[in-house]
Amino acid sequence: MIKAIVTGHSRGLGAAIASKLLDRGIAVLGLARASNPGLASHHPELLEQIELDLADPAALAGWIEGGALDAWLSNAGTALLINNAGVVQPIGPLAAQDIAAVSRAVALNVAAPLMLSAAFAARGPANADRRILQISSGAARNAYAGWSVYCATKAALDQHARAAALDGAPGLRICSLAPGVVDTDMQAEIRATGIERFPLRERFDALKRDGALASAADCARRIVDHLLGDAFGDAPVADLRELATAGDRS
Repeated sequence: MIKAIVTGHSRGLGAAIASKLLDRGIAVLGLARASNPGLASHHPELLEQIELDLADPAALAGWIEGGALDAWLSNAGTALLINNAGVVQPIGPLAAQDIAAVSRAVALNVAAPLMLSAAFAARGPANADRRILQISSGAARNAYAGWSVYCATKAALDQHARAAALDGAPGLRICSLAPGVVDTDMQAEIRATGIERFPLRERFDALKRDGALASAADCARRIVDHLLGDAFGDAPVADLRELATAGDRS
């Protein structure tokens, strides 16, 4: 039996990934601050939802220790963890960054996926096929003015995947995957940022204007194809656009 956990499933890329998994008959546990009524109405028997603020480490730890994760994974022959939830804020130079926003970004973008990954790896049947997908970004590998926090937090996921892969845990595969530039609410948030805070904003304006943004549905389909394929985890850090170029639809 294949079972998946998707964080940030209530909207955007996370909702699209959850939808593609559910369409394949894969049971999904969604973790987010809000539920997704649309997904629930289409897949009432396969979707379980937990409303949880993943930027609150104490709340997340309490949920993990409460036994719900153990129960979800107990009968999974193949278990998937998709750490998708994240924020791009704060945007701007160091002196303009709100320290509370910095703390929330680190908690949501780094602490939550690392906590869930550790708990996920320790639970479920010993012989289970366990796969962890961290949704990374090109910003993990390239520095951008105004994005110091976002770049740093996404780079943390890449390095975490590289190191975790070296552990060589039996049955565990991990990949930190950059999905490309996807047409989501996060992109709208970026385009609404003043150029003085994000000098590259005009580049993102042009991507939207020129129709160069990938749709969440198409991106999610390719992500799920790769996640379920035999090649998943061969490279602990990857870019979906390069996989597509190479014809890797596994």
